[in-house]
Amino acid sequence: MCEANAYMVTNGQEEPIMESVDVIEPEEDDTWRLVSIFGDQKIVKGRIKRMNLVDHKILFEHRED
Repeated sequence: MCEANAYMVTNGQEEPIMESVDVIEPEEDDTWRLVSIFGDQKIVKGRIKRMNLVDHKILFEHRED
């Protein structure tokens, strides 16, 4: 399987957003649409901090301007 789990990193802690993410699509203003292998969708606001596909992890963080 090639899907990954998505997390929001806040104060160094990884908080789960969605499991089994199959598609990540950019939207407007640092917003991403995540779609799982089950068809579930979620909108995430932030930026991608790191993707580690060997560990099946996508890490987001809130953007600081």
